[in-house]
Amino acid sequence: MKHGKKYAEAVKVYDRQNLYDLEEACAVVKKTAVAKFDETIEAHIRTGCDGRHADQQVRGAVVLPHGTGKTVRVLVFAKSAKADEAREAGADYVGEMDLVEKIQKQNWFEFDVVVATPDMMGVVGRLGRVLGPKGLMPNPKAGTVTMDVAKAVKEIKAGKIEYRLDKSNIIHVPVGKASFTEAQLFENTKTLLDQLIKVRPSTVKGQYLRSITLAATMGPGVKVNPVKL
Repeated sequence: MKHGKKYAEAVKVYDRQNLYDLEEACAVVKKTAVAKFDETIEAHIRTGCDGRHADQQVRGAVVLPHGTGKTVRVLVFAKSAKADEAREAGADYVGEMDLVEKIQKQNWFEFDVVVATPDMMGVVGRLGRVLGPKGLMPNPKAGTVTMDVAKAVKEIKAGKIEYRLDKSNIIHVPVGKASFTEAQLFENTKTLLDQLIKVRPSTVKGQYLRSITLAATMGPGVKVNPVKL
């Protein structure tokens, strides 16, 4: 894969083979973010889980203390009083079948997170084929299927992110922006990693967090030493 001049320059500011302490890695990844826009910093965590086994699935959500730096658009499926609560909490879109039809007929996806009350899941289930592949289907483990829609909306707006294993048993999540301070990136990433360690499946043998890499949108990966965590 061919990279541009800026990528080549970014690679020169650190040792690609070195395993950095988390705090140092946050400082290094900021230096590698040299694009003209405010790049997203992502954490890529390879686990020792085998996602084919139900008891080794890792999925949930955590509120990052400094948010993600992104304005998150929240869609809520709810009715009556719960719909009013969602609007008051700051949801961007609230509705029932009207929104289901808009997504189905207009291929409308002007939202980043979907929240639903349990009684609406029968309706939302019709969107499984389109929301599922995009990772947008509400899920109780992520706190997006709940009667407390106000709390869910507020937490998401404050910086709540969802984490889950992909097919390669790797977790990919945003932990901030290049414009964040080193301390903000460190605290966000540390919060995420502490949460992942907390939910480690008891059936996982050997090393749980096998590799951790921080990378800006257009930059190279910076390796974090997982043993020191």
